[in-house]
Amino acid sequence: MYEVSDKSALKFKIMSPFLATTKSEAWSKTVQKTKKFFRWIITLVIIFLGAFIYWKYFYTYSEGYRAGLLQKFSKKGAIFKTYEGELILSSVISSKDIALASEKFYFTLINKDLIRQFDTLQGRNVSIHYIQKNGVVFWRGDSKYLVDSVKFEKSY
Repeated sequence: MYEVSDKSALKFKIMSPFLATTKSEAWSKTVQKTKKFFRWIITLVIIFLGAFIYWKYFYTYSEGYRAGLLQKFSKKGAIFKTYEGELILSSVISSKDIALASEKFYFTLINKDLIRQFDTLQGRNVSIHYIQKNGVVFWRGDSKYLVDSVKFEKSY
């Protein structure tokens, strides 16, 4: 393409898609691409962070039953009061119903309707149903084990 100026001199204008844009247009396209890249990165980080928080604090890792002697049950916490308990899991019992080899199982009570029942069962053999989470959230208690039901077990 030829272009004639005021002085009647011929100037050549190169028709190339790379050279047709000015520096400011090229810079704005680069800025737009950079913004788009960072938007994708931020979106992926937010999705990954949300999935991690769900897996760490709200995903149920396991659930089951534990049986043993309910040794301790109390309400504790500085700001968020939660009900915490301690169950002695005995593997060997002597002839006088004394646990010889035992392990402590710490738990948090999530069903507030069971508070009175747990208070009356201290010192007795119980069977509890628990849900285990991967992490501890401060408003939910000190333990990864959350108890939602209890059953009194008769001693034999």
